[in-house]
Amino acid sequence: MKLIAGLGNPGAKYTHTRHNLGFMAVELLASKMDAPFTRIQNEAKFARGRYGGSTVILVKPQGYMNTSGRSIAAIARKNGCAIKDILVLVDDRHLPLGKIRLRAEGSAGGHNGLKSINACLGSDGYPRLRMGMGSELMAQMNELSAYVLSRFRSEEMEQVAKMTEETAQAALYWIKNGVEQTMNRYN
Repeated sequence: MKLIAGLGNPGAKYTHTRHNLGFMAVELLASKMDAPFTRIQNEAKFARGRYGGSTVILVKPQGYMNTSGRSIAAIARKNGCAIKDILVLVDDRHLPLGKIRLRAEGSAGGHNGLKSINACLGSDGYPRLRMGMGSELMAQMNELSAYVLSRFRSEEMEQVAKMTEETAQAALYWIKNGVEQTMNRYN
C-alpha cells in the first residue's frame, strides 16, 4: 500500500497559487491513474487506485497547510501504510521554478505543511518530492505568506505545467521502483 499526498490549501481562492503545487501535481497523478477524488475521509479528499501492482491512496488534505499532517497520519494509520510508503508532493520556495527534488527523508525546511506531517507521524522519515516555486518575486512582495499565496503569472504557467507533469511521472516511477531509483532518475 502506497500513499501519495499533495499539499495545498482548499478553496477556489487558493487555486493555482504557488503554495498549491502539491494539489496540482496529485490531481494530475489522479487523472493519469484514473482514480478520481470521489470521497472525503479524515478531512481529506481521497482517491484509491492501482499502479505497478500496488494499491495507491491519493490524498488532498482539506484543512489548511499547517494542519495537513492530521489527515495524512490518520489515513496512513487506518490503511496500514508504513512511513517509507508515504510520498508527499510539496512546494519549495528555495528551488527555482520548474525544478523538482526528491528526498528519502529530512527536515521540514521551514515548510508548515511538512512540520505538521512530521509532528503527526512522529517522524520525518517519509519521502518528499519538492517542487520549485522560485523566489524571484518574493523580494518585491516583502512577505513570505503573500508570495506563497500569490498566483502564478501567465508567463510561468508553461513551466508549472511541465513541472507538475514531471512530478506526476516521478511519483509513478516511485510507486514501482522506490525512492533510491527515483532519486537517481529525477534529481
